[in-house]
Amino acid sequence: MTETGTDIQAGYTPYKSRILVVDDEARIRDACKIVLENCGYDVCLAVNGVDGLQRIREEHYDIILLDLMMPELSGFDVLAQLKSLHPDTVVIVITGYATLEHSVDAMKKGAFDFIPKPFTPEHLRVTVAKAIEYTNALRDIADTRSRMRTMINRLSDGVMCTNHDHRVVLANPTFLRMIGCPAASVKGRDIHAFINNTVLLDMIHQSLETPESEFTELTQEITINGGGPSEEAVLSFRCSPFRDRSGRNIGVITVIHDITALKQMDRMKSEFVSTVSHEIRSPMNSVLMQLQVVLDGLAGDVTEKQREILTRASVKIENLAKMASELLDLARIESGLISQEREKVDMLGIIRELAAFHLPGAISKSVEVVLDIPESLPPVLANRRNMEEVLSNLITNAIKYSPDGGRITISASSGTEYLTILVQDTGMGISAEDRERIFQRFYRIKNDKTRYITGTGLGLAIVKSILEAHGGRIEVESAPGEGSTFFVFLPLLTGA
Repeated sequence: MTETGTDIQAGYTPYKSRILVVDDEARIRDACKIVLENCGYDVCLAVNGVDGLQRIREEHYDIILLDLMMPELSGFDVLAQLKSLHPDTVVIVITGYATLEHSVDAMKKGAFDFIPKPFTPEHLRVTVAKAIEYTNALRDIADTRSRMRTMINRLSDGVMCTNHDHRVVLANPTFLRMIGCPAASVKGRDIHAFINNTVLLDMIHQSLETPESEFTELTQEITINGGGPSEEAVLSFRCSPFRDRSGRNIGVITVIHDITALKQMDRMKSEFVSTVSHEIRSPMNSVLMQLQVVLDGLAGDVTEKQREILTRASVKIENLAKMASELLDLARIESGLISQEREKVDMLGIIRELAAFHLPGAISKSVEVVLDIPESLPPVLANRRNMEEVLSNLITNAIKYSPDGGRITISASSGTEYLTILVQDTGMGISAEDRERIFQRFYRIKNDKTRYITGTGLGLAIVKSILEAHGGRIEVESAPGEGSTFFVFLPLLTGA
């Protein structure tokens, strides 16, 4: 956008800067009007300080050219009153007494620049153009701040910005509502004066103290009870430091997102899955028993063709029953029940027991199972049955996806914080695309090599959920044709 009108587009009229010339000399006023109107500005004239101040009270001007030495009301007096009326107006002083003392005094009172009499049209144009650029910059900043404030205030998420002294620079109404603050504004206040949540306060402090060489976003989910089950809210807190150009932490951005509805939907989904799985598991087990009775010949002779059909049906139903059991396990894990059933667990014994248990299945495929574990391992605080389920799933998968004559190596080691268990195979390997998805529910790798390998696609999802519920994690390294290695990390028992 320009003031000269050279960039006028169809249907659009650009903003013309308004300039007021206040001078008691008619020739100065007229000369300024001619020069500035030729530049495309909207120019008004005032014959003295009193006239100029009256016009300023009635209208707003972007630029004011103000003579310092005028009868009745001097330019200094006009300047003093102008700043209280329109603090954003830019003043250029016109003076025939272009001394350093007058110039400095005018600058102290808020003048942007000065032009000494006599001045040339070019000098006037350059000085006014510089002032216009300055006012445009101020207008852009004001517009940007207004847009930003409007946008943040309309966000459904709570947003707060604090400085290095933990004082509020910005906080939208949603943020104040979510933390239960009744104040209309908390700008300038210390966060400790209105935030009672110690978790949130600790996150803000920790985020501000983040080393300059790092950038970490702290996240935390917090359940807030409002007095009853229907008033319970689950909020996701996120805190990130923001820095100046030299990289120093100068404040923290805090965002609160209400995830209550998502948590409720997730809970309802888990309850639905649990109910359905429980209801269909018993009938399927009954069907399996009846099929076995027929296959055993207790209901009469069975032809080979009938046996083949019934055997296939039995395998399919058995897979469905297994899926129902795994869905129940997954729902139980996600409900948080396993966190109440932990004990001191010897993982060394579990590894040896499960390796021995799955050895017959490995031998049937001519797969070698190798244990590379130390004589002793520190204990972990865990649910024993869940730990068995984790290792059983990983060993079973290694056997399934290893070719005849392959090799499986199970190893373990302990560090300062975690017990690490590795299950390594020499199987078909996993592509980069599949590695991103193998821990999702029901996801199974589909290619010519896996076509005849049965499974529910829930095993690794269960493993991941169990480990996360125990404060651990699982990682995988693999490449097509080069086998796979699954890394299990379990927190060590404190004081072990």
